[in-house]
Amino acid sequence: MKKKLVVLTGAGISAESGIKTFRDAYGLWEGHDVMEVASPEGWQKNKELVLDFYNQRRRQLHQVKPNRGHVTLAELETDFEVHIITQNVDNLHEQAGSSNVLHLHGELFKVRSTKNHNYILDWKTDLNLGDVDENGHQLRPHIVWFGESVPALDEAIEIAQTADYFAVIGTSLQVYPAAGLLHYAKLNVPVFYIDPKPATIYDLSNPLEIIPMNATDGVPLLKELLKNI
Repeated sequence: MKKKLVVLTGAGISAESGIKTFRDAYGLWEGHDVMEVASPEGWQKNKELVLDFYNQRRRQLHQVKPNRGHVTLAELETDFEVHIITQNVDNLHEQAGSSNVLHLHGELFKVRSTKNHNYILDWKTDLNLGDVDENGHQLRPHIVWFGESVPALDEAIEIAQTADYFAVIGTSLQVYPAAGLLHYAKLNVPVFYIDPKPATIYDLSNPLEIIPMNATDGVPLLKELLKNI
């Protein structure tokens, strides 16, 4: 039976494929305060602005490709049962070939009803005012905005609790509840943290190896380290 490798990925791994992160721009996305485009309040205030913002993100996603970090994680499925828990809303892990990807914060290529959270559609083009569900309710981006609950959190915790190895890649570990997931790993589970500017991890009793590299260099190194354990 293959050992289970659980991987938490953040904006850093996608940034290496050219996807912008709001933290790199002092809290601004395309000149917008993040709360204007990623909160229920922002949605109520200006739906057209929010839709335009995510339409831009969706268009960009058609132009980018997985990088070596994404591809190497997919390759690790040869030797491990790999479960990726991602904070990212792109589909680069899936494009690279990863089989088990859980999106904590939603997906750009999906939309949902503003009235029925279980009404979710695949959507790869622009979303506009007037695009509605079967009952005439406006569709919105299938994104977990600031202030909203994280529906996939319980599943993510269950996955983290069953890890034999845990890797954290490309995240500042500042966004909760995602940042707390590694603390659900069993005490003897080795943790690998790949980030060019790794944050300090407090109150972690697990064996910890910090790899101060970007994902394109750090994930291939992780692959070699896991082979030798």
